[in-house]
Amino acid sequence: MKIVNQTVPRALKNLGYQPEQAEAIIEYIAEHGHVIGAPGLRTEDYEVFDCAMGERAISPMGHVRMMAAIQPALSGSISKTVNLPANATIEDIEKVYFEGWKLGLKALAIYRDNCKVGQPLSVAKSKSAEVAATDAAASEAAGQAVAQAAPATARPVRRRLPRQRSATVTRFSVAGSEGYMTASTYPDDGVGEVFLKLGKQGSTLAGVMDAFSIAISVGLQYGIPLESYVAKFTNMRFEPAGITDDPDIRMVSSVMDYIFRRLALDHLPYERRADLGILSVAERSAVLDGEDPATVGEVVDTEELAQSAPREEPRPAAAPGETTGAESARSADPTPVAPSTTEVIESHQGRVADAPLCLTCGTKMRPAGSCYVCEGCGSTSGCS
Repeated sequence: MKIVNQTVPRALKNLGYQPEQAEAIIEYIAEHGHVIGAPGLRTEDYEVFDCAMGERAISPMGHVRMMAAIQPALSGSISKTVNLPANATIEDIEKVYFEGWKLGLKALAIYRDNCKVGQPLSVAKSKSAEVAATDAAASEAAGQAVAQAAPATARPVRRRLPRQRSATVTRFSVAGSEGYMTASTYPDDGVGEVFLKLGKQGSTLAGVMDAFSIAISVGLQYGIPLESYVAKFTNMRFEPAGITDDPDIRMVSSVMDYIFRRLALDHLPYERRADLGILSVAERSAVLDGEDPATVGEVVDTEELAQSAPREEPRPAAAPGETTGAESARSADPTPVAPSTTEVIESHQGRVADAPLCLTCGTKMRPAGSCYVCEGCGSTSGCS
């Protein structure tokens, strides 16, 4: 936006120009930035509209002489800048200072046009449409040449989860240390977010776990495969380590070992988990029985199960005050059913189990150093 100096209309009126002529001259000044060639403007009136910069600019010595004329009436210096063109030389600046000294100026400031990177006023002409189009075509051709010379490297794109997404919350316990893992998935399957919360922790460890969770989640959303994380963090060894309450992962070497084994079992297919050596109990049993472990997780048709299941004959209703055999058996056996193998051992031995069951034969293992050995088949937990 260009604004013509508001004193120009007043000057044109005082010089005797008609309103229509003044309006045409103002439009010309707004379009061209100077008065040279303005319609209806007399040549002898050009000097009235000379300004600091532009086509009709006041000469540097004109600024100096104006300040010299008013300096005797002032006790201090004058806040007035001497404007020089962009092509001014050292000799031109020296001459301005020397003339100002001779005329008795107390202070003098010089500004050379376009000497700053950014300035509020500038007389630099904008490029024409043809020049701009030529420059744009040249820039595009140069860009294509650079692209052909050096192929662009594809940058990863973050795939964010929707605001509402499905999530699985897993409660786990590793050597008595409890925690919670929340794994959110994309609508088209695939884990994209993991958050961890340990039960017994201080503020420092809580912050570290939150930062670790955010780093893993962002990496998953940028396309890092889950199996890469599983291969990197499984078998990492630090405390707490030992027995877990997960029937598929009975013993781990650290909390990270358990977390990524659980994620692998929940979100990776059998083929990828088999390469990483992570199998569930059912899949290990299928391998020992000579069956295909990949078919363990297949969904069985519920209608076929219903047809193949034997139908129960209706039992006669018991008389009031009488109990059936099943009810009396349940009332006679008050021992609850243990949900895990560890709890079965604890209920029979009356103490906390100190070793897991063997994954090969099912016999309770015994401690051997930092690992465990099975006395039934000789299998070890890793290093006996």
